[in-house]
Amino acid sequence: MNYRISHSTIYEYDEPVTVSHHAARVKPRITALQDRSDWSLRISPEPAVRKMRSDYFGNRVCFFSIQELHRRLEVVTECEVSLSPGLPPEPEHSPPWEQVAAALREPVTPEALDAQQFVFDSTHVRMSPLLAELAEPCFLPNRPLLDAVLDLNHRIHTEFTFDTKATTVATPLEQVLERRRGVCQDFTHLALGCLRSLGLAARYVSGYLRTHHAPDRPHLVGADATHAWLAVFCPGYGWVDFDPTNDLMPQFEHITVAYGRDFADVSPVSGIITGGGDHRVHVAVHVKPI
Repeated sequence: MNYRISHSTIYEYDEPVTVSHHAARVKPRITALQDRSDWSLRISPEPAVRKMRSDYFGNRVCFFSIQELHRRLEVVTECEVSLSPGLPPEPEHSPPWEQVAAALREPVTPEALDAQQFVFDSTHVRMSPLLAELAEPCFLPNRPLLDAVLDLNHRIHTEFTFDTKATTVATPLEQVLERRRGVCQDFTHLALGCLRSLGLAARYVSGYLRTHHAPDRPHLVGADATHAWLAVFCPGYGWVDFDPTNDLMPQFEHITVAYGRDFADVSPVSGIITGGGDHRVHVAVHVKPI
């Protein structure tokens, strides 16, 4: 499946910004099943300094500085992405989850050693007994790992309400757990916390969803904006994606842009500014099959 993607982020400031420094993680990754071409990035005002490099996780990042007065910042990217079919995992045939957790405690393979860094606490995700308790009904003794994660994925989808006004980027995970409301970022952090509290490796994935406008096709929650889901490490399968917001395992309609320990590692556009006062952010994403 081939897609044409456009993604714009616009900041409007009440007061002039004198200088700003930013990092943009908006270049889709190249993976075994995903390829990228014709990528472009337009920034207005034109940055005085602009550099591309890879971060610790291999995400492509554009660092840029604007050194002129401005009250509006516009970051627009366009590209084409192709997704190739892969052999879907069979959750019921994956190894028992306790076996995977034990392998991550004392990793003996390069893959497990690399995955171990996603077992620990991160900026937005802290392990806790409450999160382990939420996951426990899904993780019965000797249950296959991917089958248990699929059950947890479904439980978060059914027991938590998608509400764009319930949380902000700074809302603690404890509040999401208490209020049972949030957005894709919150549900992903919630799943990460549950899995890590059981000693499992899970990472945050940011990206895009295919945009559906046909009345006979279901509109995925999170389309027309950036989206978040998670990937779980499973020996023999590698990293397997799950989307709790839409209660599915991503295949042909999720485009991966970046991954890390949580949102703090993959924010599409972040930075520091001098001046500006209050500001408003407008984000628009369109993913069109070609």
